[in-house]
Amino acid sequence: MQTINWLTGLLARRRSRLLGSAFGVAIAVSLVASIGAFLAGSTQAMTERAIARVPLDWQVQASTGTDAAAFQKIVSSFPAVRTALPVSYAQTAGYSASANGTTNTASSGLAIGLPDGYRATYPGEIRQYIGATSGVQVAQQMAANLAVTVGDSISIGRAGLPPVRVRVDGIMDFPAAASFLAAVAPASVGATAPPPDNVIVMPASQWHGLFDPLASSRPELVRLQIHAQLWHASLPRDPSGAFSTASGLAKNLETRLAGTGTVGNNLSAALDKARGDSLYARIAFLFLGLPGALLAALVTITIASAGSDRRRREQALLRARGATLASLTRLALAETLLVGLLGGLLGLATALLIGRFAFGSASFGAGAASAALWSAASLAGGLSVAAAAIGLPAWRDARTLTVAAQRALVGRPRAPWWARYGLDAAALAAAAAVFWATGSNGYQLVLAVEGTPQVSVDYWSFAAPLFAWVGIGLLSYRIADLLLRRGRKLVAAGTRPIAGELSGTVAASMSRQRRMIARALALVTLATCFAASTAAFNQTYKQQAEADARLTNGADVVVRSSPSGNLSAATAATLAKLPGVASAEPLQHRYAYIGKDLQDLYGVNATTVVRNAGLQDAWFAGGSAARLFAKLASTPHGVLLSEEVVHDYQLRPGDQIKMRLLDQRTRAPITVPFIYIGITKEFPTAPKDAYTIVNASYVAKTTGDAGLGAILIQTNGQSPASVNRRVAQAIGASGTVTDINTDRKLVSGSLTSVELAGLTRVELAYALVLVAAATGLLLWLGLAERRRTFSIAQALGAKPRQLAAFVWAEAGFVTLGGILLGAAGAAWLTWMLVKLLTGVFDPPPTRPAVPWSYLAGLAGVTIAAVLAASLASLRALRRPVVEALRDL
Repeated sequence: MQTINWLTGLLARRRSRLLGSAFGVAIAVSLVASIGAFLAGSTQAMTERAIARVPLDWQVQASTGTDAAAFQKIVSSFPAVRTALPVSYAQTAGYSASANGTTNTASSGLAIGLPDGYRATYPGEIRQYIGATSGVQVAQQMAANLAVTVGDSISIGRAGLPPVRVRVDGIMDFPAAASFLAAVAPASVGATAPPPDNVIVMPASQWHGLFDPLASSRPELVRLQIHAQLWHASLPRDPSGAFSTASGLAKNLETRLAGTGTVGNNLSAALDKARGDSLYARIAFLFLGLPGALLAALVTITIASAGSDRRRREQALLRARGATLASLTRLALAETLLVGLLGGLLGLATALLIGRFAFGSASFGAGAASAALWSAASLAGGLSVAAAAIGLPAWRDARTLTVAAQRALVGRPRAPWWARYGLDAAALAAAAAVFWATGSNGYQLVLAVEGTPQVSVDYWSFAAPLFAWVGIGLLSYRIADLLLRRGRKLVAAGTRPIAGELSGTVAASMSRQRRMIARALALVTLATCFAASTAAFNQTYKQQAEADARLTNGADVVVRSSPSGNLSAATAATLAKLPGVASAEPLQHRYAYIGKDLQDLYGVNATTVVRNAGLQDAWFAGGSAARLFAKLASTPHGVLLSEEVVHDYQLRPGDQIKMRLLDQRTRAPITVPFIYIGITKEFPTAPKDAYTIVNASYVAKTTGDAGLGAILIQTNGQSPASVNRRVAQAIGASGTVTDINTDRKLVSGSLTSVELAGLTRVELAYALVLVAAATGLLLWLGLAERRRTFSIAQALGAKPRQLAAFVWAEAGFVTLGGILLGAAGAAWLTWMLVKLLTGVFDPPPTRPAVPWSYLAGLAGVTIAAVLAASLASLRALRRPVVEALRDL
């Protein structure tokens, strides 16, 4: 009964203290629980997206001499296999084609036989350019090498057998060439050779008629694969679990094959990437969520400690009336449970709503057990915050109250223990040391050792931003305390516009209250730092995700030449005049040999490509994008090479490098000299590894071919989809058109594949709430705790304007100081986060992006919270003095 009466009295007379504490607990619980909803939704989405992106799950390759029918029966009858079709491969001895009295040849490659219904069963394996989808199909690169199109004839060489001629019915390419065309090697062999360029595809019946004789005479040149798709419903929704299951199923099939076949597991390869991405989701929680939860806990503890003096007086009164230590502890525990449960339940309800609307998942885990564990952990965290804020201080005061009264000292309070030992400087030094140690020589944040069922995060790298965050908060407290204690003249000068002749008195009052003011300023600093760094990280992520999409597609809208098309500079000029087109940048695309390596070669207009293609400095090495392309423009035979080529051939700037290109006039390869001037890391439409960039005019002059491979079109805010339609209508069959909207949905590089949009919206909203709580709520509670002092001053004749000077001076000091120190800390912390996560961003950013609009909103929310708290405090001072003193 005593406990109920106590809680009833608190709810009646101390609602602001209880609700403020419960509000802080609710923020911490809902933020942590929202992260649980994010992880549940994102990991499931990553698994589904990784599975959907795989056009073919398994390629089961038979050993030479294996009975084909029995082999296919074993694979088809495997319980996890949904569909299974045989595909035959033969190594050719070369190709040739004649047209207009000229014979063109191509090196050896593959001839592939597909069964009926293959393209309908696995539609993602072959992309059609022109011609029929049935009959003999020639790969786009081979069509370019032989200069053939639909209706032409090709001679196929067979080792030890006479060549055979076939008629071309269509031209296509392989979106997943690296897996489709590669031989499946046992795990002990390691990586296989890159896929060939010269590939021809034909119906299985035609293939057998042409290559069964080769299988009899040279069986090592022929291989059989069973292409299989699995039942995906049985796979776990977690990427790591799905990877383990898919890998285990493949090994199980290999045991049934008893050495007669090897599984090429494309599904496991995709899930292997996704399980690393799922750990990046955990990284997002640690970098973006955990600091917010800790900050919410600190705000809650500070809110509760704002009434510590009042609570001590209440305990002293209860002790005077006979309360025992046990009863005081029981009352403190009851208040702790009330605040913890109220805030925890409110936080869980809020997190459910957030998960439903922001993440599309009104749960806290992938399964019931995970959801229950996450909910229980969130509630336990809320109770722990309440215990640290209310229960523990109350229990400590109840035990030491009388002893403390006997040992009360008159004089200056001692500095906090951490300040005496320089913990703030130690934390900042540790942050710098750890950052240097983890980032100086390069490191991998996510470790995924090939062949292992688990991946891990290098959590040591998190120590740098954690130490920095702690050091920033402690240092801001020290600066505020030092300024209020030793810099009273500066404080007085700063408050003179507000306090006038009372500036000295106001500065002295703030000095006496410096611990509470310094604590409030430190929390404002941390809240500002958290909000600004989260916003900057989010803005940088969106910037780099857009850059990744632009690199993949090439521009807002891209026209790619079809094998029978004829894109030219005149085409680009025509497209540039279409409505919605801001620029149309022509781009040559050729293939060139450097030594034995065949590489993509891009010819550009070096004077316009930087602007019209939106090139970034981070995509190049050896100078900025503008500087390198200016040098390329002044060096007609200059070339930008990939890092791989520079390393493999040990090149230095100024070295000459000779490449072999196809001469359009003679249809024969010619040797063309170039001068190495710089390194390219990324380029629109280019592959990730080996390619070169040269002057288009030089290529056209030396090869007699000025044709374009693509045209990069920028819309500058106009709808890419509508421009896509206009461009497609203008070019007709000369090329294919894509726009960036498609690649925005398909792009999947590291963090980009994690759906961070909902998480960052939630984080930014919580950051605003925490900033408002750290400024307005704490300021209001702190001023409310000093109503006794204000009321006594008012009773002694102080005017409202004079009392307002104390309120506005303290509010200005806490707000302005917290924002300035928080902005400085956020700049450093954001730079550190982006540097540590350089491997996460693809491509890495040159510098963090600045979210000016959000920062302006953050400043507006802070000022509004301070104004509201200050005005509420001033309104409370207008109450009659006798009534105010009676309440106190």
